[in-house]
Amino acid sequence: MSPDPLFDLTDRVVVITGASSGIGASAARCYAERGARVVLAARRKERLDELAAELPGSLPVPCDVGDPAACQDLVDRTLAEHGRIDVLVNNAGTHHIGPAEDESVETFRGVVDVNLNAVFALTRAAARPMLDAGRGSVITVASMFGLVGSGQVPQASYAASKGAVVNLTRELGAQWARRGVRVNAIAPAFFSTEMTTGMFSDEGAERWMRRQTPMGRAGELAELHGALVYLAADASSYVTGTTLSVDGGWTAV
Repeated sequence: MSPDPLFDLTDRVVVITGASSGIGASAARCYAERGARVVLAARRKERLDELAAELPGSLPVPCDVGDPAACQDLVDRTLAEHGRIDVLVNNAGTHHIGPAEDESVETFRGVVDVNLNAVFALTRAAARPMLDAGRGSVITVASMFGLVGSGQVPQASYAASKGAVVNLTRELGAQWARRGVRVNAIAPAFFSTEMTTGMFSDEGAERWMRRQTPMGRAGELAELHGALVYLAADASSYVTGTTLSVDGGWTAV
């Protein structure tokens, strides 16, 4: 059966940051399975090479998104290989957990630099060829903690950076709406990844998470695929500047 044209990603060129593990690697597999040509970006070259071997036709590009020159190189290499960028998934991120009064300004700046400044730098670089082509989709992995405070999981820099990403999504979506480039975000809750290992390895923390989530459980990585495909595909052609929560109801209460 041929794919629904609204959700068809055949031959779409999709650039994914933070692709060496977790949400990024899962997203890469999702898009590749749907016929997209994926460009895998992350700092860990060995992990990228392993994933690229699993996904024939994918392009691994070692990249530190905190370096604007590396972001431009990622765009340039993608254009050299494929001639265009159809979708950019800003997934790379970091966090720091601890009381705000104990978090240093340097740590705060470091988290904001990766989660916000790097997102802007890469989005700007990738958007230029998209704007020239008159089409494209940017999807940023924000967080439910960009929509509500984290409170009992104290992480001021993470919450601040993800909140800024949510509003950057609105702003860029509005700026480029008439030029064919859509900008949206997803706001996941707790999913089992390297970044959440501490929570999932702590029985008390995991019980708290389940208790706080209306659905009573964490998300499975595959449960992000619907949102990722929808925002990349023509099915969301009239959607821009929005953040789609995939959080088991966390931000509904």
